[in-house]
Amino acid sequence: MPLHLVGESVTKTRSHYLADSGQLVQLMRGIYVDAADDIDQTVLAHAVRIARYLYPNAYLSAASAVLLGPTRDGRLYLTGQRSQRTRLRSLEIVQNKAPRRPSLASAVVADSLGEFPVNVSSIRQRFLEAFRMRSEHAASINGDTRELIAQRLIDEYASPKAASDAIWALARENDWYREGEAAEKYLLRRPAATPVRNQAAFELTVAWHGLPIGHLGHDGFEWRWSASDSGAPLPPIVRQTAPGKLPPFIVSLLPEGWLEAVLNNRDERAALRSGTRYMSNITIADSESALAALPLDVLTTRLAKHATAGVFTGTYAGPGRSALEHDFERNLALIYTHADTPRLSGVQIKAPMTLAPDGTLSPAISTPFTHILKPAGTSGFEALPLVEWIGLELARRAGLPVPDAALIAMPDAMSEALVVERFDIRAGNDDHRRLAMEDFCSVLDLAPDAKYDGTLERAARALKALSTSPDEDLLLLVRRALFAWLIADGDMHLKNLAMLKTCEPGDTTVRSVRLAPVYDAVTTRVFPRLEHDRMALTLNGKDQRLKRADFLALSAIAGLRAADTHAAIDELLQRLQAALATIDLPPLPGRSPSAEAAVSRALEICRQRVQAFE
Repeated sequence: MPLHLVGESVTKTRSHYLADSGQLVQLMRGIYVDAADDIDQTVLAHAVRIARYLYPNAYLSAASAVLLGPTRDGRLYLTGQRSQRTRLRSLEIVQNKAPRRPSLASAVVADSLGEFPVNVSSIRQRFLEAFRMRSEHAASINGDTRELIAQRLIDEYASPKAASDAIWALARENDWYREGEAAEKYLLRRPAATPVRNQAAFELTVAWHGLPIGHLGHDGFEWRWSASDSGAPLPPIVRQTAPGKLPPFIVSLLPEGWLEAVLNNRDERAALRSGTRYMSNITIADSESALAALPLDVLTTRLAKHATAGVFTGTYAGPGRSALEHDFERNLALIYTHADTPRLSGVQIKAPMTLAPDGTLSPAISTPFTHILKPAGTSGFEALPLVEWIGLELARRAGLPVPDAALIAMPDAMSEALVVERFDIRAGNDDHRRLAMEDFCSVLDLAPDAKYDGTLERAARALKALSTSPDEDLLLLVRRALFAWLIADGDMHLKNLAMLKTCEPGDTTVRSVRLAPVYDAVTTRVFPRLEHDRMALTLNGKDQRLKRADFLALSAIAGLRAADTHAAIDELLQRLQAALATIDLPPLPGRSPSAEAAVSRALEICRQRVQAFE
């Protein structure tokens, strides 16, 4: 018996004996509980019985008359001979003074000790109690409960006017004139059936490979993510790590840099409402029907079929420029006026493209997004596509996984661009995998602008915890970091490292989680104001003058064998040295001498670093 009341379930002598022997705990005079029980829970479970024992002439009122028990915050509302408060562990009994002629009813309450009768405010009185001025009892009755009581009165008296007359009769008896006026107004001028809604609030449906996986809502104050509870179960691709905040995976998909400026979105809310298609096979719209109309991103042909010796041989059908240099950027920006144009993260100018089976490369406005176009920059970054092609080709020859890429001649005498094939989408109509790429800012729950704040050791720990082949991926991370150092890539930050997640139809958990292929590999030191660029992520506390011992320290933290790390380092050095001896830019007409000079400087930096590495 968890609750013991002197005079009801235990004698005074017996209670003293059990308390002295440590079997009971006295809460207050005459009230005891078992010492071994959860005392707070026991008190709440027997709140009404305790209140009846302490105040036999009081009755349940306000919210407690409706609930026949305490509220969720542990308050029990009574009306009796005086106003007072009683605190008993997790229970607070809040009592106010009874009116002159209260209207009461009888109810039955049961707890572990059995059933017992209690007096409660009648329906009419508790409705008046809801309108008392400066009353804690009134505040306990929320809008929904007030509406339910009003409807109950209308049902009983057949009309709002008759219910109001009945309420007024009780109000006059107790001089509750203000309460009667407020209750009458509520009954005769009922609130609108449809509640007023903040028009800034909205809800979006999120799909992955066209399958709804959840809903993303904003109420004007904060974000709310709720996973879909209908349809076939899907792996949890999106997770909300901080209440009220946009899930980090969704943040990682939002535009940055040039595209962010082009779209001119005020905030995350505007960004998500202005577009529908994103990387990682994610689509976001205000309804499932709108999502169903969007194309799936599936390769219909491979870039390798339309490229020879690193040069695109298909037909470019994207934006060009006219007389003015900046017209190309303006024309490129025009494709983003369409909500169905996929949004890209990253600060570099780039565009989503479709490569058709006939080799036509065009903007992916309402077609599958299969390739990324990276045009030449301005203000000294005109050679960026060439330097990135060199970086990707060196990575390929060094044995690192790399997506297909090719240089493409651009119209209107523009500098050549780079087209890169996506590796995070299906490889054809017969490929039924479901893929998602999550960068390490999202993995580590960091904002995109914190992409330079991490360390390779922290990335390694996250990779070790998540990868389904941790030893292989950790060794790959060591090789990827070494490669970045050897080519002077100062932009291998947390958004340029990612995990590639793969599932099969019917999977409810992610089947494969692996380190994604190399992307955005660039010798940054050849560009203006980056001549002294350092590693984006520190290694062994350093971001320059890295040696073999630093990479061995990373492998030790990752739990790799030193012999395996030595072998991987030696192999990468040998393969990269061989690649640097033979690599050259694919021939394309009209290439500027300054662009070729930038590539020559990049290759020379790589040769020097490989030669000096020890």
